[in-house]
Amino acid sequence: MNVAPKVVPVILAGGTGTRLWPLSRQSLPKQFISLVSHNTLYQDTLLRVAQGALFLPPVVVTGADFRFFARRQAAEIGITPTILLEPARRDSGPALLAAAAYVRDLHGPDTLMLALAADHVVTDTPAFLACVEQAAAAAAAGHVVTFGITPSAPSTAYGYIRAGAPLDGGVAARVERFIEKPDLEAAARYVADGYLWNSGNFLFPAGLMLAEGARLEPELTACAEASVAKARTDLGFLTLDAAAFGAARAISIDFAILEHTDTAAVVAGAFGWSDIGAWDAVHAVSAQDENGNVMQGAVALHDSRNSYVHSDGKLVAGIGLDGLSVIATDDAVLVMPSDRAQDVKGLVGALTASRRNEVNEHLKMHRPWGTYQTICRGERFHVKKIMVEPGGTLSLQKHHHRAEHWVVVRGTAEVTLGDKVFTVNENESTYLPCGSVHRLANPGRIPLELIEVQTGSYLGEDDIVRLEDVYSRQ
Repeated sequence: MNVAPKVVPVILAGGTGTRLWPLSRQSLPKQFISLVSHNTLYQDTLLRVAQGALFLPPVVVTGADFRFFARRQAAEIGITPTILLEPARRDSGPALLAAAAYVRDLHGPDTLMLALAADHVVTDTPAFLACVEQAAAAAAAGHVVTFGITPSAPSTAYGYIRAGAPLDGGVAARVERFIEKPDLEAAARYVADGYLWNSGNFLFPAGLMLAEGARLEPELTACAEASVAKARTDLGFLTLDAAAFGAARAISIDFAILEHTDTAAVVAGAFGWSDIGAWDAVHAVSAQDENGNVMQGAVALHDSRNSYVHSDGKLVAGIGLDGLSVIATDDAVLVMPSDRAQDVKGLVGALTASRRNEVNEHLKMHRPWGTYQTICRGERFHVKKIMVEPGGTLSLQKHHHRAEHWVVVRGTAEVTLGDKVFTVNENESTYLPCGSVHRLANPGRIPLELIEVQTGSYLGEDDIVRLEDVYSRQ
């Protein structure tokens, strides 16, 4: 076998994963959560394409809200990607075209680019890598290659691919037809006829994708290229130009390019793939006991079978469960028949319409400097536990409607209050009057932990006036 050309992995990490609520939320979506291993899905994706014989350093495309997740979690596994920031959500079309322009400008138009979703699961990495090498040969010959998955059963959750004639000299075949998510009857027919699931992952020369984009979607492609040409670097991130990227219409790469190009090819893969788009899919790829149950966290089941139960904290005990999914977090519990997993999106829509805070935010919120977690909330007061990483610094800020009391329980706090800067040690406290300009920092080498008690007439997170911020937040 010829040595495959080097490939630049491009990881799309900007999605929200509403079907995996209540664990996946706007503030912490599924790609940054540990669901099926001790790593997050994003970390597992990066490790799968770690720099070496086949891959060049990766590029990650995500939104500004997730940029510190992306960098911190990559650093935890020893990987330093280039992180492109989308100024607005525009689906995968503009994101991948912008990434292709970046890769072309950096490495040349013939450079192969592997586009992967950050929230997919692959259980057989060697088989996946072998499939990438096979696809690389077809991509280098001038094709946009998608990875088709041999179906395990009829499914309405995936699109399908009908493979056509094999390409010369390899295992890839031309794509004869892309098919959107079908009903169950059609899905069964497609499986019987040998169709493949569309994994939504692609391999292609960067220049070819841009050429096809210029032919099929010239305005979209021009916006994506301009967003890269005018991009700016800030805090180590490359932020795509807001005006140029924002002018691009929101469209998937499938609708924009893949379903219309005559260069589309497919390589069939059997590497244990799942997009874990819903809780039944998480159940399917997780290790099950002899009764078909998956138990994660503090869970105890009796006389139960074929169920998925996940707890982030409190003990969840079940008796006589059969085919149920139970997901418990500190502030929400979801209970449903496992075969209704696709309905979670509708439930989240209804909760959003009723303005339930649990849809978007966890009790524990992550920030560039650390975390804060709600302990207790009531009328005119809010109690939080705040953790600041060593070297972390909160913004210089003030509040119009609340005062704050800080009690340090671990580490040393450096507090700015007006024109004074002082330290607060363990078992000491300080008071921040309403309207005062203040800042919290951790100058030490261990995490700083403190209890914050807010009191006032309005305690919303939007009552923060940032005067200075080392993380360039507004």
